[in-house]
Amino acid sequence: MSATTSITLFGIPNCDTVKKARTWLEQQSIPFAFHNFKKDGLTAEQIEIWLQRIELDTLINRKGTTWRALSEIQKSEANNRANAIALMLENPSVIKRPVLQINDDKLTHVGVGFNEQQYQTIFKEI
Repeated sequence: MSATTSITLFGIPNCDTVKKARTWLEQQSIPFAFHNFKKDGLTAEQIEIWLQRIELDTLINRKGTTWRALSEIQKSEANNRANAIALMLENPSVIKRPVLQINDDKLTHVGVGFNEQQYQTIFKEI
């Protein structure tokens, strides 16, 4: 990792998957900032950064309780990018967690969810 690399883990602190990712990063002594998107908020611009690198279907958690509680109209409107961003801003719990964002002088890498093997691969590459 270069000196200009910054790592941010986006999520909510009580999510089990976020806890696993935070623990893994700490055990690997990888410095990162944690962004609680319920407390600290999100912007449409931040979500757009993610969507430049990952698919909309990857970012929306269609298996969670927040998604299941949405109306059928809200669910169908989430297929439209602008509507999906508005939905994520209104209901951040519909975002699959955690979102790992790594910025360096060359590129921004975004990963969604936590899988130890995936994280090992990501951090070998940077």
